[in-house]
Amino acid sequence: MSDTSNLPTIFLHAALTALRSNKAYADKAVAQLPDDKLHVALDANTNSIAVIMKHVAGNLLSRWTDFLTTDGEKPNRNRDMEFVIEPETTSGDVIDYWERGWKCAFDAIEPLTADDLLKTVSIRGESHTVMQAINRQLTHYPNHIGQIIFLAKHFRSSEWQTLSIPRNKSADFNKYLEAKKPSEHRLDAAANFVNEIKEEK
Repeated sequence: MSDTSNLPTIFLHAALTALRSNKAYADKAVAQLPDDKLHVALDANTNSIAVIMKHVAGNLLSRWTDFLTTDGEKPNRNRDMEFVIEPETTSGDVIDYWERGWKCAFDAIEPLTADDLLKTVSIRGESHTVMQAINRQLTHYPNHIGQIIFLAKHFRSSEWQTLSIPRNKSADFNKYLEAKKPSEHRLDAAANFVNEIKEEK
């Protein structure tokens, strides 16, 4: 029988890797845009990138502040206001809030140990194991990261710099990976591959 004693450690590492990857994709997308585009919504029923970032940050701060000891829906959270960008709010303010939210999440998850994973926490009064609570957020954030990337790609149009493997380059990328260490992060490998293609042009 295989040894499963290290599965909790593997899970925590994988969760942090996934969260960092999602944040990195969003950051790379946002970096391609001028500030004004962060505040553009496609229509009255959609959110701008700034609104999405503000909502994600608000969720991060609520869920991960005092993660093990308080409910993940903090009484001082005003979720509805996360979908409003006030006139005096700058793009820098939004990005600072975004960074603060992610730091809160990483600061909460990084110290966790195998013994913590089956502890019980609550979100809106509903009981979750720590593992379930982490998985709940791992399904939430990527939805919004995808929205950010979609909008950024739309606004950049033909000037968009891909965050992953370019079209019709999958076979070339597979060859590129063969020469890399198995431990190299896939996001980094794809980014490096894209940079090398640019340099060859």
